[in-house]
Amino acid sequence: MSEKIYIFDTTLRDGEQSPGASMNIDEKLQIAELLDELNVDIIEAGFPIASNGDFEAVEEISKKIKNSTIAGLARANFRDIDRAWDAIKLAKAPRIHTFIATSPIHMEYKLQKQPNEVLELIEKTVKYARNLCPEVEWSCEDGGRSNIDFLYTCIEKAIDSGAKIINIPDTVGYTLPNEYGNIFKKVKNNVPNIDKAILSTHTHNDLGLAVANSLAAINEGARQVECTINGLGERAGNAALEEIVMSLKVRKDLMPFHTDLNTKSIIKTSRLVSGITGFNVQPNKAIVGTNAFAHEAGIHQDGMLKHSGTYEIMTPDEVGLNKSTLVMGKHSGKHAFSEKLKELGYEVGDNALMEIFGRFKDLADKKKEIFDEDIIALVDDQVLRVNDKIKFVSLFVNAGSIEKHNAKLTLEIDGNKKEAKSSGDGPVDATFNAIKKIINHGAKLKLYQINAITAGTDAQGEVTVRLEEEGRQVQAKGSDTDIVVASAKAYVNALNKLIIKRTKSAPSDISNMKIEGV
Repeated sequence: MSEKIYIFDTTLRDGEQSPGASMNIDEKLQIAELLDELNVDIIEAGFPIASNGDFEAVEEISKKIKNSTIAGLARANFRDIDRAWDAIKLAKAPRIHTFIATSPIHMEYKLQKQPNEVLELIEKTVKYARNLCPEVEWSCEDGGRSNIDFLYTCIEKAIDSGAKIINIPDTVGYTLPNEYGNIFKKVKNNVPNIDKAILSTHTHNDLGLAVANSLAAINEGARQVECTINGLGERAGNAALEEIVMSLKVRKDLMPFHTDLNTKSIIKTSRLVSGITGFNVQPNKAIVGTNAFAHEAGIHQDGMLKHSGTYEIMTPDEVGLNKSTLVMGKHSGKHAFSEKLKELGYEVGDNALMEIFGRFKDLADKKKEIFDEDIIALVDDQVLRVNDKIKFVSLFVNAGSIEKHNAKLTLEIDGNKKEAKSSGDGPVDATFNAIKKIINHGAKLKLYQINAITAGTDAQGEVTVRLEEEGRQVQAKGSDTDIVVASAKAYVNALNKLIIKRTKSAPSDISNMKIEGV
């Protein structure tokens, strides 16, 4: 039988570090529940010391998730480790994931510590974590640029101190596949107690090599892969879970390994993460992009008609992209609509169903043809916005090249309707100015992006907005057949995220706290 590769998903921790990709507790719990359904082995639920919000999210996920191991991240100090343990201790299978940098540049400039001091910290903190939690993972931050002999010593010390999983991350996405794989090969051959631990890979995509590096590490002995949905992550992102899992499934002839993932849940998990974070999946993204299984070239279409294997190395249904059997329109009933939602991978309650169905009917009156993507946008708007403090109600704008651009906007704040009028340099600017009249804030618009959800002049528009306030960034999406209305919804959705981030943000002394005092 093939060896198992354990999937460690860090969408809720490393993925959330993408500028603007913050999530509230309810959103994190929704993603965690889908990751559990996906049958991810380990969910890294967050960095509990970072903020009260992060702690509460990790604690709630630990209570609710039924199958996956729940990991909490901690730096190499007792305060971080205590906080992580307090957050995960109620999990069915808890794990403390503690780390310290081991590369010369990190030790000198970030930690300001000598190698012998780092070794001492590894021993003390791993032992401390192991006394609290039955399962401890240890990571050597910037392992890809660490001195290999020093790395051997650090890993041996961590295992002797109680670590069962050793993660060697390419923190800055610097290594090439053969180079990164060789690190694992050398560690396997030169660390005397390595047989007592599982080796793990954690790669970043700064050179576009995150997945290739992870696969190289697997070939050289890694049996756990740390990754994120859609490759979400800071800078250029992390290794994409869906690409790694499907690479192992498709190329098992050359890589005799398997995962226990329910791959049919990949697409809906991808959509949920994109909807919550506001980060669009590029159309040509492997596995989960809208064009991943599209064939337009005539020679390709001809081959597909004769045999799908001519141009498809996997089938769409393997990742949960089932071909639609229900065509929806203005005459569709609630039962058919409910079945369509199930076909698209959504399970919603009766109240949410009625709300989404009503919006579907409104959309069907405006559009000649309803596509699956239209329905997905409706679900995202309803399901993800249910607990928002601020809600869009209505908008009227004057636009064109002759008269002044004006907007009349109505919002609902904590159940109370408020109205404002404003002008601006274009209908979108006028609308955003009206929002500012109702909700006083100092956030700056850092990103405004428009995409058509489907083809045609009656297509729904999807707008992405990123706001920044005092170093805090949030990103959100909104959709509507009217692009100005979609813009208003996106801006309001971003403000809702900003409100949560204001109240749950990390104290400044935590983010700058040095590794100390063990």
